[in-house]
Amino acid sequence: MEAVAEGLWRLADYHEKQGELGKAIKCLEAICQSPVSFFPVLEVKTRLRIATLLLTYSHNVNHAKSHLERSQLLLKSIPSCFELKCRAYSLLSQCYHLVGAIPPQKQLLYKGLDLTNSAGHELSVKLWSCNFNSQLANALIIEGDYQNSISALESGYVFSAEICYPELQMFFATSILHVHLMQWYDDNSVEQAVNKCDEVWESMEPEKRQQCVGLLFYNELLHIFYRLRICDYKNAAQHLDKLDAAMKADLQQTQYIEDLTKEMNALNQSLSRSDLHYKDRLALTGKHAQLQEQLRSITRPTSMSKESLEPGHFGNVRRTSRDKLELAPYPIDGEWLPKSAVYALVDLMVVIFSRPKGLFKECSKRILSGMLTIQEIFLAEELVKLGIADGVREVSLQHSAIWMAGVYLMLIMQLLENKVAIELTRSEFVEAQEALVQMKNWFLRFPTILQACESMIEMLRGQYAHYVGCYHEATFHYIEAAKLTESKSIQAMCQVYAAVSYICIGDAESSTLALDLIGPVYSMMDSFVGVREKTSVLFAYGLLLMKQHDLQEARNRLAKGLQLTHNHLGNLQLVAQYLTILGSLALALHDTVQAREILRSSLTLAKKLYDIPTQIWLYTKSWVKRGMRWKTRNINVKRPMICKGDWLMRIPPFITSN
Repeated sequence: MEAVAEGLWRLADYHEKQGELGKAIKCLEAICQSPVSFFPVLEVKTRLRIATLLLTYSHNVNHAKSHLERSQLLLKSIPSCFELKCRAYSLLSQCYHLVGAIPPQKQLLYKGLDLTNSAGHELSVKLWSCNFNSQLANALIIEGDYQNSISALESGYVFSAEICYPELQMFFATSILHVHLMQWYDDNSVEQAVNKCDEVWESMEPEKRQQCVGLLFYNELLHIFYRLRICDYKNAAQHLDKLDAAMKADLQQTQYIEDLTKEMNALNQSLSRSDLHYKDRLALTGKHAQLQEQLRSITRPTSMSKESLEPGHFGNVRRTSRDKLELAPYPIDGEWLPKSAVYALVDLMVVIFSRPKGLFKECSKRILSGMLTIQEIFLAEELVKLGIADGVREVSLQHSAIWMAGVYLMLIMQLLENKVAIELTRSEFVEAQEALVQMKNWFLRFPTILQACESMIEMLRGQYAHYVGCYHEATFHYIEAAKLTESKSIQAMCQVYAAVSYICIGDAESSTLALDLIGPVYSMMDSFVGVREKTSVLFAYGLLLMKQHDLQEARNRLAKGLQLTHNHLGNLQLVAQYLTILGSLALALHDTVQAREILRSSLTLAKKLYDIPTQIWLYTKSWVKRGMRWKTRNINVKRPMICKGDWLMRIPPFITSN
C-alpha cells in the first residue's frame, strides 16, 4: 500500500506543477477515502499535504481545517512523530486564525509548546518553539493582551539566541518593537526595544543582512514609525532614504531575476528541439549552466536554509517566494506584508515626509506610484480573490480574506488622505473633493474594516469646509471626528482644528467655545509623545490671544511654537502660518521692519507650498505693496476662489497624517 500512496503523491506533485489544484487534491483524497486502510502515518502526511495545498492556493480554510482536525485525532494514537505533530499544530493554528477562532487557536498553541518543552533540546525542537510562540503572540495581540504577547515573543527570542540564529533573533526583536509601537506603555520600554533591534542587526554579518531583505524592510519601517511618533524627523529621514534605496535595489534585482528566468525558459525550449546540432546543443547547455549559477548566486540560502530544516517525507509545506518578503525561514515562514503592499507603504512614507516640506511634485509622483502598485495587484486578480472588486461589499468577504483586504484598503485610504491634504494646500478644491468622495465610497463599502478611517474622513471634511470658508460646518466635522476615535492625540488635534475654525467665525461666543476646546489640550500638551500636538495647540492659543488683543502674550506663545516646529517638525506649512501670524502681530505692535522681514519669509514659503490664499493675502497688504513689487498677476489661480473674510483666518494650522 505504500507503493500506491507513493504513486498518488507523485501524481499529485505533477498536477500541482501543472496548476491543476483540483486534480492534485483528488489524488491525495483518494488515499484518505480508500476502503483499504493505510498506516495512520501515511494518512496523516497525506491530510497535511491536502491542507497545505488548500491554504497555499485557495481560501477553502474550512476544508483544510477538517483534514487537520482529523490528523490531530490520528496523531493521538501515535506515540512519536514529533515533526508531524508540530506541523499539524502549526497548520491547524493558522486555520483557526483565519476563521477568527482565537480561543481554540491559543489552546492548540499551548499544547504545541507543552510538546516542545517535553521533547528535548534539539535544533528542530527550538525552532518549533519559536514557531508556536510567534503564532501565540499574534493571537494574543488580537485579544488586546499586549503584555503576554511580548512575553511570548521574548521566549521566542531566548530560544533563537540559544541556537545562535541571528536571523530569528532579529525577527523576534522587531516583532517585540512592533507590539510596543502598537501599545505605547512608556518611552523607555519602546526605546529599549529600538536599541535591541539595532544591537541584533549590527551583530549580523553584512552578507547576512543583504540576504534578509524582508527583515531590512520591516526593521527600517518600524524605525520610521518610531521616529515619526517622537517627532524625530531628521533621523527618520535617514531610515527612509535607506528604505527607498533598498526598495529600488530589490526592484532591480527582481527584474534581473525575471529576465534570467525568461532567458532560461527560452534556452529550455531550444534544447528541447530534436534536430539541434551537437555543437549548438553543447553551447546552449553551457549557457544554461551559467544562467543557473547566476540565479543560485542571487538567491543564496541563509545560514539555515529551509531545505536543511524540512523533514524528508511527503507532505512538506511548499510556499512560493514570489511577492514575498520573508522575515524568518521554515518552520516560521514569517511574512508581515506582501512585497507589493510594502512597496506602496514605502511610497506612502515618502509622501508623509515630502508633503510638509512642500515637495508636492514628488508627493504626487509617489501617490500615483502607490496607487498603481495596488492597481497592478487588482489587475492580477489578487484583490478580486480577496473580494475587493467593483460592487463588492464587506458582507461578501470571506473571514480569511478580511485582514489582507484591510491592508490594501488602508493603504488606499492613506494615499487618498494625503492627496486631499495636498490639493487643499494648493487650493485645488475640485481634485480634493474627488479624492474625498473616493474615500467616503470606500468607507461605505467596507465600514468595519475601515472603521479607523471614519474619524480621518470627518477630519478631512472639516479641513475642506474650513478652506472654503464654511467655519460652522468645519467645527461640526471636527467635533464629530473627535467623537469617532479613541486616540487622545487625534482627539486633541480635532479640538485644536475646531478651535481655529471657531476663532475664524470671529464673534464673542465662538471665541469662548474656542477657549473651551483649547484649554484642556493646552493643560495636557506636555503629556503627548513628541511635539506635534504641542506646536498645534500653541498656534491656536496664540491666535486666540491675538483675537483677544493680548498681543504680547500671543507673541510669546507663537514664538515658542515656531521654535519647536522649526527644531523638531520641519513642517514648512506650519512654519509659514506661524510666520504669517507673527508678522501680523509685529504690524499690530508697530514693528514694521520686523514685520516686513517675517512676512517676506512667509511669502517665500507660501510660494514653495503653492499656498495661493496666503500669497494673495500678503500681496494685498498696503505695506507689502510699498516694500515689494506687485505680483498678484503672476499667481496662477485655476479655480474660483471664495473670498469670504480674511484669507489669513482661513488657513488651518496643520494637516496631519493619522
